[in-house]
Amino acid sequence: MKNIMVANPKGGSGKSTLATNLAGWLARQGHRVMLGDIDRQQSSREWLKLRPPALPRIEGWDVEDGKPARPPAGTTHTVLDTPAGLHGKKLDRVLKAVEGVLVPLQPSLFDILATRHFLDALAEEKEIRNHDAFVAIVGNRVDARTRAAGELERFLDDVGLPVLTYLRDTQNYVQAAAHGLTIFDLPPYRAEQDWQQWQPVLDWVAAG
Repeated sequence: MKNIMVANPKGGSGKSTLATNLAGWLARQGHRVMLGDIDRQQSSREWLKLRPPALPRIEGWDVEDGKPARPPAGTTHTVLDTPAGLHGKKLDRVLKAVEGVLVPLQPSLFDILATRHFLDALAEEKEIRNHDAFVAIVGNRVDARTRAAGELERFLDDVGLPVLTYLRDTQNYVQAAAHGLTIFDLPPYRAEQDWQQWQPVLDWVAAG
């Protein structure tokens, strides 16, 4: 089973957007996918309730009274949506269970400052030091015409981690999520540009 964690200590960084859309793409490839929401807000679990049954299926945790949550039998891929402020022993436990970490990062000073400390903490983790390209960054809600986008690019030039792509700021994500959809469920005339921006992320996941 292949496990990918989406993490950033800053609330509102786009973790659930990245996690749900990645899970949607994996499901469209025919994989048995579980979207595991370990965020207290349970955003991804609520999104799953909206997902139309005719679309490629994405599972949630199997939960039984008195037993720990676990992936459904036959799961081939899990995408873990994590809470803001994930650190310490809980972060250690999750890192031991995954093959890769995606860090969404928005072009704002507060996001950059919060994420800088998180990336420094990740660099100290044994699981990270023992794996090449274990962590990758995705620029999220980026408008290339803005000064903030330029500041984000300058910051990422110095972090020493792969920056896979910059996802544009578009209502496609908002409108799709409101109906339990991903951008990969939208028609090409609406989402082809977004699909192209996602391709480096999909290549990284497939190669990991």
